[in-house]
Parts: sequence; C-alpha cells; structure tokens
Amino acid sequence: MNKDMDTEIQLEKRRNEVDFSVFENSWYKPGGNILKRLLWFYVNAFVFRTSWLPFSGPKNALLRLFGAKVGKGVVIKPSVNIKHPWRLEIGDHCWIGEDTWIDNLADIRLGKSVCLSQGAMLLTGSHDYKRTTFDLTIGEIVLEDGVWIGAKTVVCPGVTCATHSVLAVGSIATKDLEAYGIYQGNPAVFKRERKIG
Repeated sequence: MNKDMDTEIQLEKRRNEVDFSVFENSWYKPGGNILKRLLWFYVNAFVFRTSWLPFSGPKNALLRLFGAKVGKGVVIKPSVNIKHPWRLEIGDHCWIGEDTWIDNLADIRLGKSVCLSQGAMLLTGSHDYKRTTFDLTIGEIVLEDGVWIGAKTVVCPGVTCATHSVLAVGSIATKDLEAYGIYQGNPAVFKRERKIG
C-alpha cells in the first residue's frame, strides 16, 4: 500500500468517527447567570436529590425562588433531580415521585394533576450521533393535564403527552402520545384507551 493511499484511508476513517475534541455547543444558553446555576447545583444536591427533607412546601418555595412556575398542592418526593428550575412549569396538584430526573435543558411544562412515578425521566437533550461533532440537540417536553408517566419510564426530547395519556411502566416515549391513550413498550405504542369513571 502506498503512502498516499494510507493517508486517504486514515482521513476517511476519521470522517467516520466521533471526535469529542471538536464538540462545540456555545449556541446553547441554559438560562440564569453563572452564580444562579452554581447556587442551584448545591440546592439541588443538598435539598432535592437527598432524602432528608420529605416535605414539599420548602421544595416548592425554592423552585419558585429559582424561577420555576409551581402551582398549588404540588407534591415532590425525596431524591428528585432537576437540572434547571427556571425552565420548569408545574401545574396545580402534580405529583413527582422518588428518583425522578427532570433533565430540562429545554423547557418542560406539566399541566395540572400530572403524575411522574418513581424513577421517571424527562429528557430534553440528546446528541446527533450521525455527526462526527456529536452535536447537542434539544426539544421541549409538554405533559398536559392528567397525564401519568409510569415508573422507570423515559420521555424523549420534543414529545408532547396529550391530556390524560398514560406511559406504562418501563416504557419509552419517542413520539407524541394522543389524548386518553395508554402507551407501552420501547418505543411506546398505543395499547388501548384510558377510560376514567
């Protein structure tokens, strides 16, 4: 094999590999200034992600202090992780279960009476795996009134769960869920209609 051919093969190989050294996401603006983000990092770590504070009232007050819109009667269980409260809106009487991860690089809006069960993950960020630069991609999540996100589930970037839809235990929502639909699987597919009596 001659030297030119070897160089061309190496160049082609590099074009088909992810290279984190060229990753660049300066376009992304998380919101809040550096001090606010730093303070939230510690509040999140010592108040929300731990189990020593079982009461929701102080947590709701802290979320509001950091710019979240939080309705009345919101229940937040221990060990909840919230990335950016200023990108979070929670309607009245929502329940957020233990070990829930609200990874809101983009806005997340919860309507009223939304239930996030234990270990649920709302994921607004991902990466473009087709590009060598592994670019950051984001998409907001909307959970309309009465939605139930089951235990150990994932809602992916850009997904809207329409009113009273259900994402069953262990499922992954990669596309929008229609109103009053029960969805299950990976990826989640429609199984049946939710009937409320």
